[in-house]
Amino acid sequence: MKTRTVFMGTPEFGRAILETLINEDDLEVIAAVTQPDKLVGRKQQIVYSPVKQFALENGISVLQPIRIRSEYQEILDLQPDLIVTCAYGQIIPEELLNCPPLGCVNVHASLLPALRGGAPIQHAIIDGYEETGITIMEMDKKMDAGAIISQQNCPIEETDTYGSLHDRLITVATKLLHETLPVIVNRTYQPIPQDEEKVTFGFNIRKEEEHIDLSRGYEGVYDQIRGLIPAPCGYLIVQGKKLKIWEVRKGESAADMVTGTIIAVKKQLGLVVDERILWIDSLQPEGKSRMNAADYLNGAGRGINGMIAE
Repeated sequence: MKTRTVFMGTPEFGRAILETLINEDDLEVIAAVTQPDKLVGRKQQIVYSPVKQFALENGISVLQPIRIRSEYQEILDLQPDLIVTCAYGQIIPEELLNCPPLGCVNVHASLLPALRGGAPIQHAIIDGYEETGITIMEMDKKMDAGAIISQQNCPIEETDTYGSLHDRLITVATKLLHETLPVIVNRTYQPIPQDEEKVTFGFNIRKEEEHIDLSRGYEGVYDQIRGLIPAPCGYLIVQGKKLKIWEVRKGESAADMVTGTIIAVKKQLGLVVDERILWIDSLQPEGKSRMNAADYLNGAGRGINGMIAE
């Protein structure tokens, strides 16, 4: 008999995990639980989450409780053997955690106990980690604090952005989940408690954290910019307006130049931090579309050379 499985998740990372579960011969995915639809843009068009879109395309029933803490009876009524979650976006109530005989397991994008929280991939880069990974864990009423079932590390490259690391971690996560599911279903694993003395956090990015902090120093600014590409995308304030940074690379020395100085030379745009240059190859002025540095300097960026960004 197949293991009756409910999946709970919302973004693209969750969609990949749902696809993995659907392709497992020994599982039957009986429902996907995801966040309510969003209204986007001036026309307030309804947008499905990646998990909902994929579930519907594959004939999987979709549940979208507004507040899972009180609206969980439909899931209990399904009598699942197993609940798997990944980036769902709400705290799972104890009533659900205690429901399935095989328990609730979570796929988390860090090497727990490091980077508990909703933005572990972004913070792994922003906070200067040299590696991160995937943890499959038993769920606990405390956020990301359950015992570890399996882990796989993933190095962080110097040129990684949130986007590139996110995509690479999806590959790691789907492979690890496929390898780990048999011991979850058969209850043959030995859970490993997390070391509470080594806990760090990667909470959701706050609005104020999108503003590039030039006091972080050269490496810190470089990491913050990369960790916010492509979402939500970090920005500087230049001439009183936001300038989002989409692509950045390390450059050469800029001796005796003040941190925050903008360099515009030969259609290249640079930012000085601690007397070194960060070259900005792609950016987005406030109220405009994304563009490359040369196009910006030909238009709105004329005369920007030597200005100080905040």
